[in-house]
Amino acid sequence: MESKIRLWLAWIKRTRLKTVVAKSGVYLALLLLLLVAAIISPVFYRPANVFSVLEQASALGIVSIGQTFVILAGGIDFSVAATMATVNVVAASQMLGRNEMVIPVSLLCLALGGCVGLTNSALITRLKIPPFVATLGMMIVIRGARFLYTKGAPYGSIPPHLRFMGTGEIGSLPVAVIVFALFSAVAIFVLRKTALGRKIYAVGGNPIAAYLSGTRVHRVVTVAYLICGVLAAAAGLMLTGYLGFADNWAGKGYELDSIAAVVVGGTSLAGGRGSVVGTIAGVLIITILFNLVLILNLPIQSQLIVKGSVIIGAVALYFYRRG
Repeated sequence: MESKIRLWLAWIKRTRLKTVVAKSGVYLALLLLLLVAAIISPVFYRPANVFSVLEQASALGIVSIGQTFVILAGGIDFSVAATMATVNVVAASQMLGRNEMVIPVSLLCLALGGCVGLTNSALITRLKIPPFVATLGMMIVIRGARFLYTKGAPYGSIPPHLRFMGTGEIGSLPVAVIVFALFSAVAIFVLRKTALGRKIYAVGGNPIAAYLSGTRVHRVVTVAYLICGVLAAAAGLMLTGYLGFADNWAGKGYELDSIAAVVVGGTSLAGGRGSVVGTIAGVLIITILFNLVLILNLPIQSQLIVKGSVIIGAVALYFYRRG
C-alpha cells in the first residue's frame, strides 16, 4: 500500500513538473538568467549594455518569428541564414551608400526572401522532399549563388538611413527594437486572431485531419514558408544596418540560433503547439547568454560552447516536455 502511495505521489510530482515546464519554464529560465546576470556582472544592467542586448536580439528575433511560423506548420528552415547573408551583400552592392536606394532595394531584398520561401515550399509540397533536406539544400544553393554574385569579395556601402534602422534611436529606444516589437505584435495577432493562424496550428498538429476538415494544407505550408523567407530578408536588412558593412558570412549561425530560440520558447518541433511570445523569451535567453560571454571576456571558443549547449538543452527540453 505504501509503495503504491509513493508511486502515486511521484507520478503527481512528475506530472506537475512537466506541466510547469511546458507552460512557464521558458519565462522562469529567463527570470533566473536575469538574476544570475545581475550577480556575476553588474555591468550587464547598465543602460548602454541593455540597449545593446536588445539591438542584438532584434535581427535574431525577426528571423526567429519566421522560423516559428514554419515549425508550427510542421516544417523547419535551414536556409534563413543564407538568405540573410545574401540580402546583406545585395543591399550593399545595390544601395552603394545612397539613401534614395534604400526603399527600392529593400523591396527587392524582401522579394528575394519571398522567392526563397516559395521555392522551399514547392520542394516540400510538390516534390515531397523532407523539409530538413529541402531547406538544407537551398541553403547550399543560396550560398553558392552569393559567392558567385560577389566573386568572393563583397563590395558596396550601407546608406545612413539603413544604418539608422540598425543602430539609430528614437528618444532613448533603439529603432531596431521598435521594428522587432512591431513584427512581434503582427505575428502574435496573426497566429491568435486570424483564420491563417488557426490553420497553421491545425496543419502542424495533424495535417491529415486538417485536410479532411477542408484546409488546403499545401497552401498553408506555402504561406508559412513565404512568411519565413520574407522575415529572413527583413532580418538581413536589420543586421546589415547594424553591422554597417557587407559580409559574405553575415548572419552565420542564425539558422541554428533561430531554431534553438523557437524550441527554447516552447514550440514543438513536431508542429501545432507554441507561440511567438515564447519565441521572444527564447531569443532573449540566447542573446543574454552570448552577451554575458562577451562581458566576462571569455574566448570565442566559449561562445561556441554556449551556443552548442543551448541547442542541446533546447532539444532535450523538447523531448522532456513531449515525454
